Amino acid sequence: MGEKVLSLRNITKTYPGVTALDDMSIDFHAGEVHALLGENGAGKSTMIKVIAGAIQPDAGTVEFQDGGPLTAVSPQLAKDHGVEVIYQEFNLIGCLTVAENICFGDHYGRFVNYKHMREVAQKTFDAFDVDIDPKDPVYSLPSSKQQIVEIAKAISRKARILIMDEPSAPLSVVEVEKMFEIVRHLRDQGVAIIYISHRMEELFEIADKVTVMRDGKYITTLNTADTNRRELVNYMVGRELKETFPKREPHAGKVALKVENLYGDDNSDVSFEVREGEILGLAGLIGAGRTEVARLIYGADKLHSGTITLDGKRLSVSSPRAAIASGIGMIPEDRKRHGALLGRSVRVNTTLAALPQLSRFGIVNRKLDRETTEHYVDALHIKTPGLEQAVGNLSGGNQQKVVIARTLAAKSKVLIFDEPTRGIDVGAKQEIYKLISDLAESGKAVILISSEMEELIGLSDRILVLHEGSVTGELQRDEFTQSAILELASGISEPERAA
Repeated sequence: MGEKVLSLRNITKTYPGVTALDDMSIDFHAGEVHALLGENGAGKSTMIKVIAGAIQPDAGTVEFQDGGPLTAVSPQLAKDHGVEVIYQEFNLIGCLTVAENICFGDHYGRFVNYKHMREVAQKTFDAFDVDIDPKDPVYSLPSSKQQIVEIAKAISRKARILIMDEPSAPLSVVEVEKMFEIVRHLRDQGVAIIYISHRMEELFEIADKVTVMRDGKYITTLNTADTNRRELVNYMVGRELKETFPKREPHAGKVALKVENLYGDDNSDVSFEVREGEILGLAGLIGAGRTEVARLIYGADKLHSGTITLDGKRLSVSSPRAAIASGIGMIPEDRKRHGALLGRSVRVNTTLAALPQLSRFGIVNRKLDRETTEHYVDALHIKTPGLEQAVGNLSGGNQQKVVIARTLAAKSKVLIFDEPTRGIDVGAKQEIYKLISDLAESGKAVILISSEMEELIGLSDRILVLHEGSVTGELQRDEFTQSAILELASGISEPERAA
């Protein structure tokens, strides 16, 4: 164990109706990957914001290696002590180049030295064998490479305490392993790494220690080599969790949605159907075109050719509004950017897509509006201090439930879930799994997109696999294996697999 570089003592932070951190104390050491684990709302994000100086605690102290106890930390003071944070939402400027983002905020005298910036960026990428052009604008990069740019930015600033919040969320399996190589290299150089992830298997691969938090409180710290998944989950939720995926016998009814020969910017000749009461999984590697297919059906992207039929009626889905009006709902991959209005209330978010049904002559029936929200808050077990609470103040799992509630309030017949449990803790995941299963049981047609293989296999009745924008195969439930899915996702067609 290296030297202690950061100590939090008796940190408390409260918001109206919520205690985010409750007398929290913890130590972090150089040359160690220290994971933070807990359900959404456990206080992990609040704690890293306190360390980074983004928010101030109501009580307690923060102490860095080269200073005394502090009752408040500013963002600049945190940076002076070597704190760098890679947040779950990227902190990059899309219109600037990769090099400009990495060196943003550095001082170069009277004139900006672009050549030096490119050299700094290239040197960082070369050190970790990463193929990114420093001259490329950030907006042109896929999210996986943007994540690497975030890490490179922290490295270039000589981080001594690196905080990584859900860093693997946008990455493929291969890219995650590359990121782990970088993390191990930094650890071996003496960097203290605070690693937050809901993917339990990652913690056992990369973390030296894991601290469990619950309801803003410190629960325990364990060496990862001395614990197991079940023990950690029990510490997280404070109870024994039941079976991960609900048992459900598929009862597929008539065809609800049929798409034929869909062509878009990133897809070609995609055809499939999904029945009432069925969960159809869409599998594929990052960039395979799964989300793009969903966006074509939902009217978010332009459909070049092909047909979409719902309940036997051909649709002209020119926009999400048209899709919603036709009975197609989508819970998007990035709930914070494309799903929830974070600054608006639970009530506004829940009934937004249902306002035509809740209005007469253009005037919203406030009583019905409130009753509808109350119904879905109760039905989906959304934890909120009140209906007027801003969605941005809720945990990730509850934010996701609000987005689902909005889709249900619009009376959608077909529900598209794109990465529905990304960034959600294990307890909230089980609630989402049960909700998806219950929706299928009620007769809804469900399309499920997920990068988590266990999730696809555990929930789907059929799985359609895509590669480079096209369908490479379909698997029935008794054919589900990770190897079968990965072969198809890698472009090996069913005839080739059978040969």
